[in-house]
Amino acid sequence: MLVLLSIKTKLKLTSAEKQLMSKHAGIARFTYNWGLATWQNLYQDGLKPNKYYILKKFFNNYVKPELEWIKEKGICQKITQYAFDQLGNAFDRFFKGLGAYPHFKKKFQHDAFTLDAGGKPMRVGGVRIKLPTIGWIRTFEGLPNVTTSKITISRIADDWYLSFAYEQSQQVIAKQYEVVGVDLGVKTLATLSTGVVFKNPKYYYQEAAKLKRLQKQLSRKKKGSNRRFKARMKVARQHSRIANLRNNTLHHVTTYLSKNHAKVVIEDLNIAGMMANHRLAKAIADCGFHEFRRQLKYKCRKFGSELMIISRWYPSSKTCSSCGNIQDMPLKKRTYDCCSCGISIDRDLNASLNISRLA
Repeated sequence: MLVLLSIKTKLKLTSAEKQLMSKHAGIARFTYNWGLATWQNLYQDGLKPNKYYILKKFFNNYVKPELEWIKEKGICQKITQYAFDQLGNAFDRFFKGLGAYPHFKKKFQHDAFTLDAGGKPMRVGGVRIKLPTIGWIRTFEGLPNVTTSKITISRIADDWYLSFAYEQSQQVIAKQYEVVGVDLGVKTLATLSTGVVFKNPKYYYQEAAKLKRLQKQLSRKKKGSNRRFKARMKVARQHSRIANLRNNTLHHVTTYLSKNHAKVVIEDLNIAGMMANHRLAKAIADCGFHEFRRQLKYKCRKFGSELMIISRWYPSSKTCSSCGNIQDMPLKKRTYDCCSCGISIDRDLNASLNISRLA
């Protein structure tokens, strides 16, 4: 059985190569913004451009030939087509109610571009990869020897990353446990029904002092100056460090769950509703619950496990795991003392046991 996976790795670029990547990202951003602005102007004129590929055809035939800087040597021309595809996907999500109305892209914010080899599969492997038109570039870590249809290059702070999707055979591993219930929380990141507890490292709070100092330095720099740009990159690198530390912990936990348990049961948390509580929003965002579920979903497919998501309305914290009695449990109360059978058990462990039994 084949599983579609993706990989993202940091590129080892020279200054000239970084400048070339910036040019590609700038062209992709210009194309996307031109398409969005044209779309809005047509709507204001009473037209309904419900087919975004019409804009792409007009841009390629009439606008692009007039822009000499897009046809500069070393620039891959495929990036403009993918920019229109991304714009079309953004509008499709908006019309289906899955996302907000598309907004204009800004420089240094989510800079990225996508390219391919004209429909032909691209060979990837080792620490060097040949990109269409751009040529050979290096990576810090070795890539698997696979083929892919397209490659996306994105910027985080002042570093560039390469990502692509590929198919891999499912790795069925012998499991240590049949079923495990997972209770996610703020005090402890994950409490398993097997008794294993993963503490919440709270990386944002650990790095908050340095982030605050860097942001204060940024606010004192003159707008438009080179020093302000350098200070801005320092802030971006600090945010990237926090995100990488958090993702590293989530990868460790989700890999352990998917490799050692045949069936993993988690709750369908209302993360948006939890974030509405401004007293807990920062702590909840620092846990990365959505990323936890995303990683667990694809890793269960990769390692041959089953992921079960139960209803968010199931009273896992209020139900006694011993007798089934239901009683109120305020957040400040960390021990479940059952008024029916008299059992005293940790609140999170009690919830994880109830979750595991729904399997």
